[in-house]
Amino acid sequence: MTAAVLPAGGDPSPVSRIDVVAELKDRLRADLNAAMRARDQVRMRTLRMALTSITNEEVAGATARDLTDDEIVKVLTREARKRKEAAEAFSAAGRDDQAAAERAEGEVLAGYLPAQLSDDELAALVAAAITETGASGMSDMGLVMRTVTPRIAGRADGARVAAEVRRRLSA
Repeated sequence: MTAAVLPAGGDPSPVSRIDVVAELKDRLRADLNAAMRARDQVRMRTLRMALTSITNEEVAGATARDLTDDEIVKVLTREARKRKEAAEAFSAAGRDDQAAAERAEGEVLAGYLPAQLSDDELAALVAAAITETGASGMSDMGLVMRTVTPRIAGRADGARVAAEVRRRLSA
């Protein structure tokens, strides 16, 4: 009888890294299959684009790796921002049909992103970061941004956060 070799940590029933990090990606794939069965073109197109962006991010760089759910949220946030900017550009150019399509894709992506912070919640987080860092003026903006950004983690647009920090520090 041969002895079983236990992985680091000695746990005889390890859960592979892929099983741990693939929850959001699995949900996207399942939703894509459901959209294909329902023949929902907008949802299908959007989820395919999102999964392609995730795959591209996974294989970028020297070694291929699986993304964590937090990294997938960052990719989806970036894609949602692209849709918003494209919708604004199409609207400005008078292409309302294309703008509506981009907005629809953005709404699909928003369903996979964390809820956005309200203005009051954002103000409270910024105020706490300013108090914690002891910031007293605009020269401390970078310090406050470095402190508050990880706490926000995709729940507010960076420009919105920067505007609130600027408003608080200049008051």
